[in-house]
Amino acid sequence: MAARRAREPAAPLLVACALGIERFALRGGGRPRARGGVDGAPGPVTVLRTGMGPARAHRAVSDALRDGALRGASVVASGFCAGLAPGMHPGDVVVADETRGPHGATPCTAPEALVAALARALPGRTVHTGPLTGSDHVVRGGERADLRATGALAVDMESAASLRAALAVGPRPIAAVRVVVDAPEHELVRIGTVRGGISAFRVLRAVLPAFHEWHRSL
Repeated sequence: MAARRAREPAAPLLVACALGIERFALRGGGRPRARGGVDGAPGPVTVLRTGMGPARAHRAVSDALRDGALRGASVVASGFCAGLAPGMHPGDVVVADETRGPHGATPCTAPEALVAALARALPGRTVHTGPLTGSDHVVRGGERADLRATGALAVDMESAASLRAALAVGPRPIAAVRVVVDAPEHELVRIGTVRGGISAFRVLRAVLPAFHEWHRSL
């Protein structure tokens, strides 16, 4: 029995992100990865670019998981986010304990294991844990404080929709890990044009080993 288990292939892992720059970072900034999914091709890890916004994210994740090779995949929603709490900085990492959207809250699987894995992968980097809320547009100015008042730690446009879509196809481990690209005291106009955006990119390109560790621990 043990020998048979050892021969069984590992369950796949799907990492969903919205933007091309996020996919580039998650795939190692152009460095080759052993046996990783490439351009949506199924593998031990497949990095899927969904496009921006909750509708596109929901549709892309649903379609990917209905493919036989990925039907049983664990799903991590990743990429950049806007921090909501005072004192957050670009490059901080947010691990969701739940995602929130118009259809309610979705609890994430073993966020404490992800926090521990990220602490090992990113020594010295601040990792926050809490609710990650969804929006259908880029959040600016006073709207950030309104969302913070709900108890949310950060906001992005795709995580809640991606994880809800994943569970609609079938039960599976799910998680959301985002890197802060702007924050209340560090609002950015355009990703990649200022130091904060570059810092967030460098952190995002280093998180994949932690996703592997979380996935194996399940």
